[in-house]
Parts: sequence; C-alpha cells; structure tokens
Amino acid sequence: MKEIILSKQPVELFKILKFEGMASSGGEAKMLIADGQVKVNGAKEIRKRKQIVADDVIEFGGEKFVIHLQP
Repeated sequence: MKEIILSKQPVELFKILKFEGMASSGGEAKMLIADGQVKVNGAKEIRKRKQIVADDVIEFGGEKFVIHLQP
C-alpha cells in the first residue's frame, strides 16, 4: 500500500487524484470519480469533492493509497 502525505486536511478527492498523478487533469479526475472507478475506505465514491482526511484509503487502478497527515 502506497502512502500519500498531506500538509493539511481535508482535501477534495479529485485534487488528490490530480496532484498525485493518477489523473492528468482535474477534469479527468472528476470523470474517473463520476464513472465509479475510485473507492474510498472500500466503498465506491462518486462525489468529486468528497473530503479526504488522514487514515482514509483510496483505491484506484488496482492500487491502494493510505492518507497520512504531515507531522
């Protein structure tokens, strides 16, 4: 499982996909979410602006990413 370190929380789901390189743009990230290709904490997530916080787990493209807050 890969880690994503946030400097602040919460962060919108589509922004994480964009800034972590899982999507090439914010628009693409929103499309991937709307298409049901992203899970948060094991459940399909279709809300583009879902607020992500520390300890959430994002699943996308066969990989899992755990969210941590920068100490």
